[in-house]
Amino acid sequence: MPGVIERYTRPALGSIWTDQAKMEAWRVVEVAACEEMDGPTPQELEAIRQATFTVEAAKEREKITDHDVAAFIDVLSDGVGEAGRWIHFGLTSSDVLDTALALQIRDAGVEIIKGAKAYRDALVAQARTHVATLCTGRTHGVHAEPTTFGIKLAGYAFEAHRNVERLERAFDQAAVGAISGAVGTYSATSPDYEARVLARLGLKAEQVSTQVVPRDRHAEVLQAISLAGAGLERFATEFRHLQRTEVREVEEPFKKGQKGSSAMPHKRNPITSERITGLARVLRGYAQAGVENVALWHERDISHSGAERVILPDATILLDYAQSLALRLADGMVVHTDRMLENIELTYGAMFSQRLLLALIDNPDHPLVRDDAYRVAQELAQRAWDTRTPLRELAAADERCAGLDLDTVFDISYYSRHATEIVGRLEQIA
Repeated sequence: MPGVIERYTRPALGSIWTDQAKMEAWRVVEVAACEEMDGPTPQELEAIRQATFTVEAAKEREKITDHDVAAFIDVLSDGVGEAGRWIHFGLTSSDVLDTALALQIRDAGVEIIKGAKAYRDALVAQARTHVATLCTGRTHGVHAEPTTFGIKLAGYAFEAHRNVERLERAFDQAAVGAISGAVGTYSATSPDYEARVLARLGLKAEQVSTQVVPRDRHAEVLQAISLAGAGLERFATEFRHLQRTEVREVEEPFKKGQKGSSAMPHKRNPITSERITGLARVLRGYAQAGVENVALWHERDISHSGAERVILPDATILLDYAQSLALRLADGMVVHTDRMLENIELTYGAMFSQRLLLALIDNPDHPLVRDDAYRVAQELAQRAWDTRTPLRELAAADERCAGLDLDTVFDISYYSRHATEIVGRLEQIA
């Protein structure tokens, strides 16, 4: 069984990485190899196809062999009489292990990419819904200028799409097997035989396997998973900030009967976002281990093996789970548009400082050089914030702003006038 706790394991991904599924993948490879051999008779092939195993029997046998694949081959061969001699004929353990692993990774990729697309599409839908919803843009955690919530979400949607593409590329390049025998020379098989076996399995052949499929392929999968996790974390981090009591522009869905705190009944905490953030940290650790697995001794060693038995199942399972959490947020987010408008007013119009700066530079009555205009706008904006006086009032009373069209300067629609065009770019992806 994979190492991830049951709490974070969704059924589809979990089923791919059970001991039963792993050994079934081994069996599929062994049968495909027999089907492309010249030796077995039709009757023997049928017997091999019908060969069965149990995980318990294989594990019991491994207590003697101290070799999991050898134990599995013994168990698989035992029930088919003389036909069992063709099972694993000319193969080495890595032929089975790496090719079967490619099948498991491919299956995991199907589920993960499906989830990544669902998350992306939910963001696209919300971005279109909120294309004109004004909110505060922030840099360094400080109010900057107004934007729209749709523009904000469109950025996350495009990032999610890039992660879909990265995951597709990564899983595709990992759909590679090898039936090249000891040290990869085909001494007991042939390249043509390998091609036929892998064609049966729907896999590409590794160009030079040296007995194992090079681990940069698996590292690429883990890197793509890590980046996808980082994208989820970025979205979750924004969500966590926007749900803070002092901000409260967006909240996670809160279902009937849910409790936010065992002690404080009023609490509604961003627990889903926080869970995503924590899991993303774990995914980055798996990506590091994947890179460490690339350098093996000579044609092959097994220093990668123990790590892979943990990181590949766990990374795919955790990303699948994190994506499901992010989809829950994207689909069910509670957006407080009134609060967004209230927060825009917190700085008493100081957000319009750039508009005022440019108007002072372009003032037809007495234009200012940029630095002088900057100092005027900065002084008035800071005074507005400090004294809780609307910036527009201060500008109207300041002779340095004489001649300015303040209706135009303080027209908030300027910040959203290109929102439809920006969010419309989502048509490129969904």
